[in-house]
Amino acid sequence: MIKSRKKGDLIVISGPSGSGKDSICNEILKNRENIQESISMTTRERRDYEVDGKDYYFVTKEEFEEHIKNDDLLEYAIVHEKDYYGTPKSNIFKILDSGEDVILIIDIQGALQIKEKYKDAIFIFILPPSMKELKKRLIKRGSETKESLLRRFKSMYKEINTISKYNYVVVNDDLNEAVRKVNSILDSEKCRVDRIEELDINSIEEVMHEDLVDFNE
Repeated sequence: MIKSRKKGDLIVISGPSGSGKDSICNEILKNRENIQESISMTTRERRDYEVDGKDYYFVTKEEFEEHIKNDDLLEYAIVHEKDYYGTPKSNIFKILDSGEDVILIIDIQGALQIKEKYKDAIFIFILPPSMKELKKRLIKRGSETKESLLRRFKSMYKEINTISKYNYVVVNDDLNEAVRKVNSILDSEKCRVDRIEELDINSIEEVMHEDLVDFNE
């Protein structure tokens, strides 16, 4: 009676450093079926432990710029005024067309670029429970200086102003609860009316009629 759209969902996850978005996504990828993590393309040097096509797609600067010219990327950026990073369209769309979902952890600027090119994506913003907790998490890493903390907080205030561009916001005060909420969002998206590809009203009416006849008998 009802035929749902087979195409998978592109799930875009953003949030400030220390919000726990990576931990949430790792749990989603580990426990949810038919979902893959997006693989980015970059021009930076490959590290010894990294595998091309698994960790990143490693390309030259000239190759990357050719992809930009051909509009092959959903989004891209230059990081530290040196290396290109981007998300290839073809790989994402191939997975989505197969019926599997793709989850992409990305910064605000990249997410907004994707929204311009693929409005059907599901945009989820992850927030820490408080600034105090965020500071605690960042300090616990042991890699932050006072100056870097100030930069991160300034950046976070700017990021929070873009929340209205997202479909959902999840506060990560408890990892298990945050994962449950994200899973609930993804499940509910599968039930959206606009995902219905075919709806045979006549078939539904016939079944209802037959059931009523059987009931009266």
